[in-house]
Amino acid sequence: MPKVGIEPVRKQQLIEATLKSIEVNGFQGTTIVTISRLAGMSSGIISHYFGGKQGVIQAAVRHLLEQLQQGLLTRLQSKPNITPMERLMMVVETNFSGFHQSSPASSTWLSFWGQAIHDQDLARLQRVNQRRLESNLMYSYRQLIADPVKAREATNMTAAMIDGMWLRSILSAPDERDFREAERLCKEFIYLQAERAGMEWEGSKQA
Repeated sequence: MPKVGIEPVRKQQLIEATLKSIEVNGFQGTTIVTISRLAGMSSGIISHYFGGKQGVIQAAVRHLLEQLQQGLLTRLQSKPNITPMERLMMVVETNFSGFHQSSPASSTWLSFWGQAIHDQDLARLQRVNQRRLESNLMYSYRQLIADPVKAREATNMTAAMIDGMWLRSILSAPDERDFREAERLCKEFIYLQAERAGMEWEGSKQA
């Protein structure tokens, strides 16, 4: 008889093997064979659970997205009565967490972004990723910035700042990577947006 709960375990092992294979072999060099070898399973298991290479790679990307979502939820649940500014800080911290700095995760993120240009399914997942980040930022900015247009502008700029600083950090030489500084600069940028909005708010009241 099959062991109860073995399927989720095997799927997770295959996802982790996929991340490792992309780290070692790159996207194009990752095959069902390289994944199954790293997972210590037969190639047929991948086809059985995911339908093939494309399916397991999409599952690996969804795993990264779930880690982002769960990481933020964990932070939000760790503290009651979170202010909009604290929530924004948590969004930044989640995107610069240790998991997303790890070599398997960062290699997969880079490969995913590059491949999403040519692959509609991966492009769809990237749109999901982008909308989630913007939604999380906008939720707090709307409470800090009265003008909805300026709240949207702050959201778009902050999302670009987070993605850009993460990308710049991961593409730097290993001895020059400074994720803490990148995280600090993103947080400082958010403070500046809130400060500017506060100044404009005070100015409008005095006018």
